[in-house]
Amino acid sequence: MNNNVTILLAAMAGGILGLIFFGGLWWTVGKGVQSKNPALWFFASLLLRMSIALAGFYFVSGHHWERMVSCLVGFVVARLVVTWLTRASRSRQPFPAQDIRHAP
Repeated sequence: MNNNVTILLAAMAGGILGLIFFGGLWWTVGKGVQSKNPALWFFASLLLRMSIALAGFYFVSGHHWERMVSCLVGFVVARLVVTWLTRASRSRQPFPAQDIRHAP
């Protein structure tokens, strides 16, 4: 029973790490597009998000592959959730999506 609780907690921690990682990516894209120096935004965000995710995976796993896999599953589920949540905000853009596909 104790092992199942640990696996569940690892999956929840993976979900939190995924929300931080992919939510941070969504936020960075929004800020980077409007910035005068987007490369700095994207590079700094990549370093910060990867550092948090890798350190989180390392500490959550505790040298147990079962916890690592469970954390990874939570991370992937968080990716799906963030993708689903941000898809709704794309439909509220101020210009139609068909304008994006055509160059002026």
